[in-house]
Amino acid sequence: MSKNIVIHDYDITRSHRNKVNGHDSFVLWFTGLSGSGKSTIANKVEEELFYKGIHTYALDGDNIRSGINKGLGFTKEDRYENLRRIAEVAKLFVDSGVVTIAAFVSPLISDRDQVKEIVGQENLIEIYVDTSLKECENRDVKGLYKKARAGEIKNFTGIDAPYEAPKNPDLQISTEEINVEMSVKQIIDYLEETRRI
Repeated sequence: MSKNIVIHDYDITRSHRNKVNGHDSFVLWFTGLSGSGKSTIANKVEEELFYKGIHTYALDGDNIRSGINKGLGFTKEDRYENLRRIAEVAKLFVDSGVVTIAAFVSPLISDRDQVKEIVGQENLIEIYVDTSLKECENRDVKGLYKKARAGEIKNFTGIDAPYEAPKNPDLQISTEEINVEMSVKQIIDYLEETRRI
């Protein structure tokens, strides 16, 4: 960090914004394999929160990689930087008073720990969208597994790059046992029970 950077303290803070919005700000971090249902569930959770009057914004792999992280690849180093930047953006959204919904494979425990460190453990709810590799390959919504199996995509999580499941997520959604609506209800119930909304 440059020695010439001086952080300015603004008078309007996160607590002011939360008070005006009428709710706390935090991050819902969805992790799981590609095709697990992360984005689908995240989208429906955002809808539910939005119609409850909660200020929200969704961050997703495709909208981030087409903008702020354009040019980053899928090497271990690029994935690390991708998630570091996303965490910094999410931190800004939390400070702005918004419930931030982040849906990213985020395959390594160490990378998710870095996200928690940047955003603040107390500001992040980790949601593991638990779907087996076999089921994700059966779904293969984007045709990515087929390409990865054919060697057309390298470093694809679950095929030739690892996915480390969270050991103690705040919530675990088993999409092979419950549908999207039930998944959303499980998350909303959790947020209400923990008085986050």
